Amino acid sequence: MDVAISGESIKLGQFLKLATLAETGGHAKELIASGEVAVNGEVVTSRGLLLHDADTVTVAGITATVVADSEGDDYFDERTANDDFDPEKWRNL
Repeated sequence: MDVAISGESIKLGQFLKLATLAETGGHAKELIASGEVAVNGEVVTSRGLLLHDADTVTVAGITATVVADSEGDDYFDERTANDDFDPEKWRNL
């Protein structure tokens, strides 16, 4: 399954909760400490490991793939934009 994140990276412990591979932060910590979590096929024991786009995380046979939102840092959202808005007018306020 693909799991979208905002930004370019996320810590492993946070990702486990986001992907519902762990119920709580404590559960994520236990899974990682006991060697039940693999990132890109290798067992990882550091919950602070940073994951990036296309990294895969496997727990108990379930695999989740990180999908980074590269547009997450951009302040402009075309879907909600007002066509009459002039960014130059507001830039230095």
